[in-house]
Amino acid sequence: MNTNKCKIEVSIISIGNSKGIRLSKAILDKYNFKKTIELILEKERIILKPKSATRKGWEKSFKKMHENQDDKSFMADVYKEENFEEWN
Repeated sequence: MNTNKCKIEVSIISIGNSKGIRLSKAILDKYNFKKTIELILEKERIILKPKSATRKGWEKSFKKMHENQDDKSFMADVYKEENFEEWN
């Protein structure tokens, strides 16, 4: 069981035609919340998580794979000898 729980009461505020909550700078900084966050809906709870950068670090990994010549295809090119002109 997670013993690092902390309960904080926050007010629901009006934001135009919508409603929202306001989070303190301390909470935003502690949990690394930036411009967008992930909102996960579970049974009887809502979880807020920092949005992880999709494919973060992939470019560096692909470059390293290429340098190590680990970026070869696992399958033969099935279209290598295909004549695509006949489809026009």
